[in-house]
Amino acid sequence: MAQVTAQATAQVQAAGSVPAFYVTDDEHEHSGGSTMLGFWLYLMSDCLVFAVLFATFGVLGRNFAAGPSGADLFDLRLVAVNTTMLLLSSITYGFAMLAMEKDRQAAVQGWLVVTGLFGLAFISIELFEFTHMIREGATPQRSAFLSSFFTLVGTHGLHVTFGLIWLVVLMTQVAQRGLIAANRRRLMCLSLFWHFLDIVWIGVFTFVYLMSVLK
Repeated sequence: MAQVTAQATAQVQAAGSVPAFYVTDDEHEHSGGSTMLGFWLYLMSDCLVFAVLFATFGVLGRNFAAGPSGADLFDLRLVAVNTTMLLLSSITYGFAMLAMEKDRQAAVQGWLVVTGLFGLAFISIELFEFTHMIREGATPQRSAFLSSFFTLVGTHGLHVTFGLIWLVVLMTQVAQRGLIAANRRRLMCLSLFWHFLDIVWIGVFTFVYLMSVLK
């Protein structure tokens, strides 16, 4: 037995190599399929969160407690501008994905910057709306309607804010490492997340703003 071990050691030394007892970073890559599956599961869980918030608003949205209603508070022109900002950001992100397919890194970065600016404009308008409402006395604790409104719209705004932070991080990674497979996968995940937020906002615009004003 000792002789066999000695022969094996001699062969390794003769080959000039050292046996590796761990997996190096270059040899280990995450499976793209498992990453996308996990992200789809996350989006489905987020769908449940927003479904609960929409249902809550549907139940409490008419409880004004002698306070202001949506018709008194909402400026549909401002909300329409805000909606346009978010929809345009979704289009520009689509252009970034098209540029990624063509391996045009500079174009990807450019479209991501435009997307981020539209997203920042959306958040700025939303914060302006919230600030104006609070100054008018329409605070979350004023009525069940306002509590459910601030919770639903605020949760969506937090998601957009997180998406903007993620966007900046991805732009940094692309600038440092280029359009490698991992960055492409991350850009695809953010694309799904961003378009998901667009779809949710269409529901918010229709169900919360438009219907509240038209009733």
